[in-house]
Amino acid sequence: MLLDGRNRLRTPARALDLPPLYRLVTLREVGDAFAHAQAIAAEAGAGTLVHVGRFDVAEFAVVLEPDEPLESARRAFYAGCVALADALIAHAPPDKSIAFEWPDTIRIDGGLVGGARLAWPADAKPGARPDWLVFGAMIRTVATGEEPGVHPLSATLEDEGFDEIGAEHLVEGFARHLMVAIDSWQERGFDDIAKSYLQRLGGEPAALATIDANGDLMLRRAGTTERRPLIEALARAAWLDPDTGGPRR
Repeated sequence: MLLDGRNRLRTPARALDLPPLYRLVTLREVGDAFAHAQAIAAEAGAGTLVHVGRFDVAEFAVVLEPDEPLESARRAFYAGCVALADALIAHAPPDKSIAFEWPDTIRIDGGLVGGARLAWPADAKPGARPDWLVFGAMIRTVATGEEPGVHPLSATLEDEGFDEIGAEHLVEGFARHLMVAIDSWQERGFDDIAKSYLQRLGGEPAALATIDANGDLMLRRAGTTERRPLIEALARAAWLDPDTGGPRR
């Protein structure tokens, strides 16, 4: 389904330990994994994982090839978020809270560490299967040249006690957990992914939250239902600082 496909771009891989279904494309520090993955998606094919070689941020994007219409295929965004959270949990201190601020922001103990994005072809037709999707993410791993406490609403993995995880380990863990999430979706449907995502959804304690068939968030409160469109929320990447190109501080 999403990862099964013929990789069509031959690119030498660096020494990341990825499952066989993936083909690695490594960019220099100044690269943009999300943009590059979109640029090569049609040629490179499913399972191509673009990684930027940075020490302060884990930045990567993966090409997917869905087998369902665009509207429902966008739910792959949640599968990617769940895989990323599971990769973080594997290295988290036991007392750390990892939460999603819908739809795309990731917080650890309330501090913003990064987030995720999703792209699809500009000419994708409603009701038709898109040729590709690209899930991208950035997670701040260490602070660079600033005193602790300067940005109290942001966080890094190092500050939060993730001593044993670097950018490479996080990308490797994400790749494996994404395969598990996609296998679950194929075998049992989307419900398990939705449940895993919603269990970590912050900020809606009084609402019954569900994910609609098109990826919209549905919030039910005291007899009323609020719909939050996924496509509109993804358009603005709430966690991303447009000036720095990294997670907001």
